[in-house]
Amino acid sequence: MFLLRFLLDEHQFAFTGSFTMRPLLTSLLFAPILLGTSHAAIGVKKVADGFNRPVWVGMPKVSAKQLWVMEQHGVITIVDPATGKKSELFDIHEKVSRKGNEEGMLGLAFAPDFAQTGRFYINYTDKEHFTCISRFVYQNGSVDASKEEIILRYKQDFQNHNGGWIDFGPDKMLYIGNGDGGSGNDPKQRGQDLSSLLGKMLRIDVSGDKGYTVPSDNPFVNKKDAKPEIWAYGVRNPWRCSFDSKTGDFWMADVGQNLWEEINHIEHAKASGANFGWRLREGDIATPAKDVGGDKPKGHIDPVYVYKHGGGSTEGFSVTGGYVYRGPIKELQGRYIFADYQNPRIWSFVSKNGKAADFKDLTADLQPEGGKIKQIPSFGEAPDGTVYIVDHSGPIYEIVEK
Repeated sequence: MFLLRFLLDEHQFAFTGSFTMRPLLTSLLFAPILLGTSHAAIGVKKVADGFNRPVWVGMPKVSAKQLWVMEQHGVITIVDPATGKKSELFDIHEKVSRKGNEEGMLGLAFAPDFAQTGRFYINYTDKEHFTCISRFVYQNGSVDASKEEIILRYKQDFQNHNGGWIDFGPDKMLYIGNGDGGSGNDPKQRGQDLSSLLGKMLRIDVSGDKGYTVPSDNPFVNKKDAKPEIWAYGVRNPWRCSFDSKTGDFWMADVGQNLWEEINHIEHAKASGANFGWRLREGDIATPAKDVGGDKPKGHIDPVYVYKHGGGSTEGFSVTGGYVYRGPIKELQGRYIFADYQNPRIWSFVSKNGKAADFKDLTADLQPEGGKIKQIPSFGEAPDGTVYIVDHSGPIYEIVEK
């Protein structure tokens, strides 16, 4: 489905609707692996269906009856999770590029004062292949899309690795996850280049009436030739990050090149200025491509978990980050839930001493009755900690206790 073929880095690749490039696979086999199996009485409940490539879900704190669903081509729909009733809120598809399969409208963040101001922020790729971070206002149940305020805009090198994650941290600053600009093996070396916004996590203050300011405590504010918006660097394609709603810890899934997918976990206070290693490092090894890999750079953060991708007994091909569960299901409390996009498996673990522990495979438990989740581009989190699963083929599911 959605198979697009093209040449990249002088090799033939197949693109299967994923958010990273992978060699063509004739089949995806759920091969047995040495992982724990969940025995919790959990499952999924379908909340709504019929969406066109949904990529994000979330819920503002003002109402438990508003689950916002983002479709990649530029539409946002509000769903009542109790009834499944849908109402279209927002449509900017005429501004959004879908020329590249990883382009589109990719992320959303509700302002901390959303209940008072109605402000929210969107990360999307425009028709000129620039990433736009834009502010909109939700007022009286609607959004006037013509009143968009673009607060930050920057060019992407290629049409993949756009990142797209955006959210507010525990300090009420806006964080933005940027891929390295695309292609393969970071040919323009953006990941370690502090003069570029690409391959970085950005941190800005949008609390003012217009635009944004750079927080004075950003790590590179006074560094010559460095972009002051940078909070952390050395990332390839951070496909879904999150802040633990209880501790404020930062979690990031970074899609690998050819060998390793990785999950990173770091305390928020220790993440400022962190270097996650790309393109020198892929997962926890030196990137094997010629003249690319190297030793761990200064300030390097090792991933808390990596998994090898490919066929056979490996786990998947393109990691999708999730959340530390803080919802009503006791069995899942404190567990980080994540998935693989192309091989739609779902796992959880707890972080202990910088490594994953008590690993569980939740795939079998979290399947709809009589069906199967096909592709997982995102999870979503409600204010009460309830976690949702996005299926790129159309449905939205809620993780529930049976």
